[in-house]
Amino acid sequence: MKKSKLFLGLSLLGLACTILVAADHIDAPAVQGGTADITDFYSFQGANTSNLVFVANVKGLLSPTASVSASFDEDVLVEFNIDNNGDNVEDLVIQAIPRDGIMYFFGPVAPGTAGTSSTIKTSNSLGSVSITPYGSQAITSVQSGVNLFAGLRDDPFFFDFGQYSEIIAGNASSFNNPGTDTFAGSNVMSIVVELPKSMLGGSGTLNTWVETKRK
Repeated sequence: MKKSKLFLGLSLLGLACTILVAADHIDAPAVQGGTADITDFYSFQGANTSNLVFVANVKGLLSPTASVSASFDEDVLVEFNIDNNGDNVEDLVIQAIPRDGIMYFFGPVAPGTAGTSSTIKTSNSLGSVSITPYGSQAITSVQSGVNLFAGLRDDPFFFDFGQYSEIIAGNASSFNNPGTDTFAGSNVMSIVVELPKSMLGGSGTLNTWVETKRK
């Protein structure tokens, strides 16, 4: 890992609690199409009920052809934010940054400053995992009860964009059942962290959100 660098906020997607999903597949021009563009954020209880899972998907709508050469940007930091006292300010962050085919994770740790700028907390290593290449079996890392993954995955978000457009245009009043999966066959770059809840502090609802920040 290189030394700590200052990263500035580009994109943000958040949740009001920890068992929900937020999505935004078409983002602002400054981040659209790159790994600073957040498509989905998931936060949920793990199969091990003592764990919490965080998932950030970036660089959406990748076709199979585009997926072959897709990669994480080494100048983009992905930061999971955790508010454990209900004041809507991050008390802890989990940071993910790629280097030479490996995703490095740091935290959970108090941020140097809350808000849109961050410094990588290199003294608080959470672990690392090799980034899974396109078409390969998922590479995961389990270290001290922490599960890590980074790489291409099939886009899990279901949305019938065609029917949505018909509803907005006044040509339909509801979605079809079943609908059409607009994102079928497209991929995303995914970062996954599963860790014990005990590492996150607090005993009630956690407010969580994810940001991408460019050096």
